[in-house]
Amino acid sequence: MIRIGLFGFGKAGSAVAQILSTDPRFALCWIAKRTAHSKVQVLADREIPVVGFEETNFSNWLDTHPVDAIVDFSVPHSLMAYGEELRRREMMLVSAISAYTEFQLDYARSLGAYTRIMCSPNITLGINFLIMASRLLRSIAPFADVEILEQHFKEKSEVSGTAKKIAQSLELGSEKITSLRLGGIIGHHEVIFGFPYQTVRLTHDSIKREAFGTGAAFVLGELEKCGNGFYSFEDLLTKKLREQLSVP
Repeated sequence: MIRIGLFGFGKAGSAVAQILSTDPRFALCWIAKRTAHSKVQVLADREIPVVGFEETNFSNWLDTHPVDAIVDFSVPHSLMAYGEELRRREMMLVSAISAYTEFQLDYARSLGAYTRIMCSPNITLGINFLIMASRLLRSIAPFADVEILEQHFKEKSEVSGTAKKIAQSLELGSEKITSLRLGGIIGHHEVIFGFPYQTVRLTHDSIKREAFGTGAAFVLGELEKCGNGFYSFEDLLTKKLREQLSVP
């Protein structure tokens, strides 16, 4: 059983906590929020300790609350709160943060020399499979016109980090991304390939935020079988695909 500490308990983090707390492969041991207004959170009929990561010495905390992995759905600078303990204790990291600075991302990569790290701005299985399929089609038909459409809830002001990653993976500029903000849409991403005589649309819809939890569970299970290193979600999916293709 993998013991987990969860950073972030907003809309996404709380949905992830629900999935991890009911999966028999994992033990959700504690939750770290920016500021802890309460000391416990009840999940799956269990009381989970809650701590404020901006006011906690994580060396002392991990001495009494050890875990095998950290799952991070919080804010970029949280990495600096636990990074050295992650290195020292060789804990795995699954990070779904999209707004790391280059310095923070380089720091995350450096931790891969000591443990297993996976960073992805979108941690759903479906969106990462969409990225793989889009890259394959792009390589087959580099002459096709390609546009990316992303739709989210109206309060989301910035361009989707996932859409930016899709564009980067296809070597497209940001001008190829169209953003719509409508109602309460959780997340819709679409890659449109325009051929001379046909159109191909690859789409992914996040119906509930629990999809982030199933993605995190997949990554944790795969990282446990990997050696030390810095991985993308695509790395883990490609490894899985190769395993399947090698089966007679």
